[in-house]
Amino acid sequence: MKKLLWVLIVLALPLSAQQYKIAVIGLVHGHAWGHLPRMAKSDVVKLVGISEPNPDLIAEAKKVAPDVPVYADYNKMLDELKPDIVWTFVENNRHLEIAKACAVRKINVMYEKPLASTHKEAVEIQQLAKKYNIRVLTNYQMAWWAANYTAKAQADSGALGKVWRLHGVVGHGGPGSEGVTNKAFFTWLTDPMQNGAGSLMDFGCYNALWSLWYLGRPTKVYAQVNHLRPERFPKVEDNADLMLSYPNGVGLFEGSWDLPSSYQDLEVFGLDGKVYMKNGKVTLRKKGQREEQEVPIEKLPIDRSDPIAYMVSAIRDNKPIEGMTALDINVDVVEIIDAAKESVRTGRAIELKIR
Repeated sequence: MKKLLWVLIVLALPLSAQQYKIAVIGLVHGHAWGHLPRMAKSDVVKLVGISEPNPDLIAEAKKVAPDVPVYADYNKMLDELKPDIVWTFVENNRHLEIAKACAVRKINVMYEKPLASTHKEAVEIQQLAKKYNIRVLTNYQMAWWAANYTAKAQADSGALGKVWRLHGVVGHGGPGSEGVTNKAFFTWLTDPMQNGAGSLMDFGCYNALWSLWYLGRPTKVYAQVNHLRPERFPKVEDNADLMLSYPNGVGLFEGSWDLPSSYQDLEVFGLDGKVYMKNGKVTLRKKGQREEQEVPIEKLPIDRSDPIAYMVSAIRDNKPIEGMTALDINVDVVEIIDAAKESVRTGRAIELKIR
């Protein structure tokens, strides 16, 4: 009876009162350094361990989380600390490796986008997650932006009429390579095997996700890439353009390491209007109107505005990971990128297999 009472008390606690154990595998992904300080100070999770073999990156991590133990062998860390969640910041082509280690131990996994470096590996991760009943979250910055959902709500409400055209631009001036953390990130991000491509993978995955979210799975994928700075990026493309074809629509997307500033802009066109998301703002222009109107943005609840809080709420409430960070849609993202790479290789549009 006492045990049952304790369980009921724990379940009744608010999200912030419960601490789940989280561990980090790998620090070579540049995004780690934005998330690690928040993990170290979080009330929602307890950072119990970090696994990373690179001594320079370990030294950087110790500045942020000096009391957290560091392991060279992540399998030993998982067995000793038994975390509820692993957030991994390894190379894209190691995502399947981490899934194999975590799935058999019933540990939920968070990846930085994309889900995997190839569609084949993404499908294997999907199968492991379903076999061992773990949650897998693919993290994108834009998945936690209120503006992103405000724009989507306009499209879903019918304010634009039938949505038929998307235009997205994602990019910046290219990854940096100066300093310990940037150097580690640059090394694998500009490697076609470890990353999966260059800017086509790095920013094409955002664009593919948007297209899937608004219009569903396309029927054809066409891509073209540019190698504008081979002296800087000798192994991979630094600019990539996607055209995703639908029976009654199209997605036109740009992803580039050659832009003068940072972009994560999306225009959504319907037969009766257009919504534009840029710099955290959303504007609506209806058919026949000369002026764009700014759309009020509603603040998201904590478990929809932060990846850790969302994962914890899913575990606590026994819910699946849904929406932009969900497993199935992110398998489809990598399918589109694989088709885009084949399109670049052949110079033709690639038809996706009918399901």
